[in-house]
Amino acid sequence: MKVKYFAWVRERIGLEEETIEPPADVATVADLIGWLTARGEGYAYAFEKPAVIRTAIDRTHVRPDTPIAGAREVAFFPPMTGG
Repeated sequence: MKVKYFAWVRERIGLEEETIEPPADVATVADLIGWLTARGEGYAYAFEKPAVIRTAIDRTHVRPDTPIAGAREVAFFPPMTGG
C-alpha cells in the first residue's frame, strides 16, 4: 500500500510518501501507526501522540480502529484548522 504523510508528520518522518508491506498482524490504522513507530526515530517522533493524528484510507477519513485490509492508500496528517 502507498502511505502519504502531510504537514509536520511529513517533516518529522522526512518522506512525502512511501510504499510499504506491513506484516499480516497489522490489521487496523492503530496497528499500522504502532508498526510505523517502531521503524525509526523520525516515525516515533511523528506518531508520539497518535490521538492527534488524522488518517484517511483511500481518501476517506477513518478512525484508529478501522481495518486497513484492501487499502490502496493511507494518509496521515495533523488536525486541520480553518478560518
